[in-house]
Amino acid sequence: MPVQKGTILVVDDNKSILSTLEILLTPEFGEVTPIYNPNQILPELKKKDYNLVILDMNFVAGVNTGNEGIYWLGKIRETYPEISVVMITAYGDIDTAVRALKAGASDFVLKPWDNEKLLATLKLAIQLNLSKKEVSQLKERESELKKEINREQRDIIGSSSQIINVINLARKVAKTDANVLITGENGTGKELIAFEIHRLSGRAKELLVSVDMGSLTETLFESELFGHVKGAFTDAHENRQGKFEIAHKGTLFLDEIGNLSFHLQAKLLAAIENRQITRIGSNQLIPTDIRLICATNKNLENMVKEGLFREDLFYRINTIQIELPPLRERGTDIITLAEFFLRRFTQKYSKPELKINQQALDKLMSYSWPGNIRELQNTIEKAVILSETSVIKPDDLYLRPATEIKSFDFIATLEEMEEKMMQLALEKNNGNFTAAAEQLGITRQTLYNRLKKNKQDDK
Repeated sequence: MPVQKGTILVVDDNKSILSTLEILLTPEFGEVTPIYNPNQILPELKKKDYNLVILDMNFVAGVNTGNEGIYWLGKIRETYPEISVVMITAYGDIDTAVRALKAGASDFVLKPWDNEKLLATLKLAIQLNLSKKEVSQLKERESELKKEINREQRDIIGSSSQIINVINLARKVAKTDANVLITGENGTGKELIAFEIHRLSGRAKELLVSVDMGSLTETLFESELFGHVKGAFTDAHENRQGKFEIAHKGTLFLDEIGNLSFHLQAKLLAAIENRQITRIGSNQLIPTDIRLICATNKNLENMVKEGLFREDLFYRINTIQIELPPLRERGTDIITLAEFFLRRFTQKYSKPELKINQQALDKLMSYSWPGNIRELQNTIEKAVILSETSVIKPDDLYLRPATEIKSFDFIATLEEMEEKMMQLALEKNNGNFTAAAEQLGITRQTLYNRLKKNKQDDK
């Protein structure tokens, strides 16, 4: 039998037994520490990482109840649950040994013992300890991995009343397990709100699993969400968990839910309502415990009216709805976000001295941001990469050309027409308030005040 290395603590009040075990075990295991006073057990276990404790059942002369051994077994298990404990007991104390097994001992050895059987028993006990440690390390790694995944940089930047209201609602919802529908234009940060809800929820220690429903083909839908077994179809070379299983005990985030075809909506609804799924190629029902968050840039209510989205699914995913405001309605959050992205990208591209001047900030404020935060991020990154001086100026900001106004028939009020003209003038003048004001025939301060008033009225 191959030598099994390990560290062993032997505890027995009989010094001759201690000596015998030390002589027998040292060649086989390498490190054996004998002690005769059980009060030394816990201090000794603090000193080094032991794999195994060999523990006598009785320590008081004339007392053979085994209670002392059971007591110290409990102390070891309480403080060091992964350490294997093998009890030594007299031949007639089988009942006591059974009590020890029920109390958590790995095994027991009868006196007098057979050396080969003793060594085999101890090697199995050490292997059990190593297996427990490996499982514990894997769990620890899994826990740390989940923390790292959920700790990714997902800041919600801004102090406008619109975004503060969204954050407050998200925090209220996070404390529950209610299904949440997050709506808003592309690029407004719907995924960030989903992560914030998960981070503040009772499921934060588990994973948030994201699925882009817009990128799933109909043939991949079931395999991606529900998984499959080996051989279920041509390319199913191994068993695979679906996103519902992976998100078990955590949060499932279905982005672009409005892109899901009508007949697949029924399959999704069944999985949500039944709280169980079946892998492709299997008949086994798998229970799932998830918190569901969905997001879309589409108007699902209109889609329901048009027969494009199931009404029952809409109400199932929409216990609470959170509407994210477009960037153009968030006022000076535009500046806050621009400065945040500037810090990120000047660090990423090693341009720590790069700044952005006031005229460039004015240009950012005057732009309508059809692509919202995602477009702003892209704009700042591009400006940082291409800048050849230490200052980002208006001309360094590459924004979409202003849309020409061919007709004002669509404008309902004079106020709306006035605001559109001011925005157009600013865009044509690269955000230069002075030039735009001159073109409009008003002062720079008047232009600024009217824009500010219009934004406040929109609130």
